[in-house]
Amino acid sequence: MIKAENTKQTILKVGLDMASQLGLENVTIGQLALKLNMSKSGLFAHFQSKENLQLSILSYAGEDFKNYVLMPALATKAGIPRIKKLANNWIEWGERLTGGCIFVTASIEYSERQGKVRDLVLSLQEDWIDSLQKIAQSAIKAGDFKRDIDTSQFAYELYSLLLGFHYFHRMLRDKKTKTRQKKALNQLILNYQVGKEQLSQKSI
Repeated sequence: MIKAENTKQTILKVGLDMASQLGLENVTIGQLALKLNMSKSGLFAHFQSKENLQLSILSYAGEDFKNYVLMPALATKAGIPRIKKLANNWIEWGERLTGGCIFVTASIEYSERQGKVRDLVLSLQEDWIDSLQKIAQSAIKAGDFKRDIDTSQFAYELYSLLLGFHYFHRMLRDKKTKTRQKKALNQLILNYQVGKEQLSQKSI
């Protein structure tokens, strides 16, 4: 059982990287078996269908994303340090994959399709956006952000910034993308940050 589970994890790791390059729809059991030097029937036994393979890759990606991006950020001091850690983790996680963040490509690929794969992509993205909102809320509680900010708007702006990074870095190959991203993130944080006057009032 342990060997079978380890084999499955290896399959999903390779499948995730392949999906980041080709798109989930183009990851077939045959192609993946060839990449892993496995028999097609042996790989099929783990998933039973192409759709199950796609769902398994997405679930694996979601768990890997949580462990690499979200959990280390939550272990960081609440407020601005946590936000910067989260953004940096997201970028690093995407760079581990040959084609970049799988959720970016999957969101485009399945935006107009119906079915279980789209439902899972949507669920994972909603969870991510909810996490961004909660991290903004924790920044308010930590005293780094203004009390009256719209956390949904912050989540929208931060995710838009990260998606912009993906496009400039992957598609345009802009060598200054990381510098631009840090500058944009600092400006975004500044827009929501408690001002000097509010900091003085807090200390009274």
